[in-house]
Amino acid sequence: MSAANPRMTSRGHTLSAALYRATTTVALPFIELLIQQRTMRGKEEPNRVDERRGIPSIERPRGPLVWIHAASIGEAQSVLALIDRILRTTPDLNILMTTGTVTSAQMMSDRLPQRAIHQYVPVDRIGWVRQFLDYWKPGAGLWVESELWPNLVLESHRRNIPLALINARMSAKSHKGWHRAPALARELLSAFDTILAQDESIAERLRDLGAPHVSVTGNLKLAAAPLPATAAELIILQEAIGERPVWLAASTHRTEEDIAGEVHSALADRLPGLLTLLAPRHPQRRDEVEQSLKRSGLIVARHSRGDKITADTDIYLVDATGLLGQLYRVSPLAFVGGSLIPHGGQNMLEAAQLGCAVLHGPHVDNFQSITSDLGAAGASREVANREELTLAVAELLGNREKLETMNQAAEAAASRNQAVLDTTMQRLQPLLAKAVAGQT
Repeated sequence: MSAANPRMTSRGHTLSAALYRATTTVALPFIELLIQQRTMRGKEEPNRVDERRGIPSIERPRGPLVWIHAASIGEAQSVLALIDRILRTTPDLNILMTTGTVTSAQMMSDRLPQRAIHQYVPVDRIGWVRQFLDYWKPGAGLWVESELWPNLVLESHRRNIPLALINARMSAKSHKGWHRAPALARELLSAFDTILAQDESIAERLRDLGAPHVSVTGNLKLAAAPLPATAAELIILQEAIGERPVWLAASTHRTEEDIAGEVHSALADRLPGLLTLLAPRHPQRRDEVEQSLKRSGLIVARHSRGDKITADTDIYLVDATGLLGQLYRVSPLAFVGGSLIPHGGQNMLEAAQLGCAVLHGPHVDNFQSITSDLGAAGASREVANREELTLAVAELLGNREKLETMNQAAEAAASRNQAVLDTTMQRLQPLLAKAVAGQT
């Protein structure tokens, strides 16, 4: 990448940033139509949709406030332990958490501690961004992983709000894509006072794009607390499963649910009583998933309807958020989705933390370091397609000793590297101190 300064507009932004700002301003009718369509599809909450326009739905707490933005449920989950640590060590501070999906908002309502509140992130139009920042007046902003909205980032920087990009992630594909807009990439990354990368390869990609303040602190997902489970509900689920052989297809995406159904059909005679637990990444696809499985002749019980698991149930469709903690506890074996398709994978560490042996496909770009660690420990196994997934499920459910060895390896591997939270907090301390000092 050229070291030359990008061309700037008279207002101090690159031409790319200025063009983006102008485009998102004039595109208001199309943005409003998109919000309306998303609301109709269940991807926005009707009673909270104004938050997407920068209009708050709750009162701002008094005193210093740090804003944390995470794109979706996985990123939000990864910073819960960090939020707890920040609030514990800075008693006068409040936290505003923003995300962009309904599922992440639901999880945040259940899991955010006191002095932490949730709002939907505003759509990245400059008018809505300014309204959001005018109201919340954050003393600092922490952006999680990889989602960077230019108007939000640059307007925050213009207001001298200290910014950090934490648990930073950038795949080789994203790195290549950003090279098509190098001036905008440099401007965005330069807006951050500090960038904390998950590993050195990510740090190098960010530096190559012009990020000036990058250090490696590790992956915060390694420090996340195990997913919770309600004891009473866990007992009910365990009793419903009984002694049946069981496996879980977790955080699946379109086509992966059909693959899970095909695996079940292929193994039903070989493993009598087999029960497949299925938890799609996006529960709002429940009708589509159920209908597809039923067309294959499978008997489906659905969590959201209160269906009971009976002796005839083939698939238990868990079409709700916040239940993976229960599912990983009752299943010794899990396929973690988003990996048999070119999506980049989902967080398999959550399964390993609860002693669950992990199967995954080849597309795990978003979780390379975790994948490598679990694979090296003997806690996970890659499968290339439906046929290999079928063979792996059959082998492990048919060999209790081999499965238990993987279970133990998973739990041991997941317990390492907890120091990442301490390192992250140490690097963020100057920024948090600025936030408190600037708002008291």
